[in-house]
Amino acid sequence: MKKTFVWIGAVLVLALAVFVYFKFYFVYADGMNEGDINYFQKEGVIFKTYEGKMIQTGYNSKNSNNTIQSNEFKFSVEDERVAQKIQDSPSRQVKLHWKRYLGTLPWRGRNEVIVDSIIVVPGGAPAAGDDLLSPPDVVY
Repeated sequence: MKKTFVWIGAVLVLALAVFVYFKFYFVYADGMNEGDINYFQKEGVIFKTYEGKMIQTGYNSKNSNNTIQSNEFKFSVEDERVAQKIQDSPSRQVKLHWKRYLGTLPWRGRNEVIVDSIIVVPGGAPAAGDDLLSPPDVVY
């Protein structure tokens, strides 16, 4: 009888560990989005996390007029260096590489999408003090 409870407990612990891994640590998708940073801020009561929103322009294919529309891309940032690079790139076109998880953790951010690197797009509007001929900035 005691052996049965031990096996059931071990199976439950293993099932819980597998659930937690897939819900919070398994990378469901990754990709890149390009656009302009609309806002980026550090927020939170207990866990201070970086949260932002990027505006992506495109065409509205559902409308017969093919009008330009903007899409919002909400994201969080874990890495302090990536957050600093985003803060140093206001009003510039950027590409953000991101990873999507199936769940959020309070210390990782509010969104399931976590940005892990940034590329400043060449030819975008330069930030104050930038050299127009400098190569694009890449953060690992």
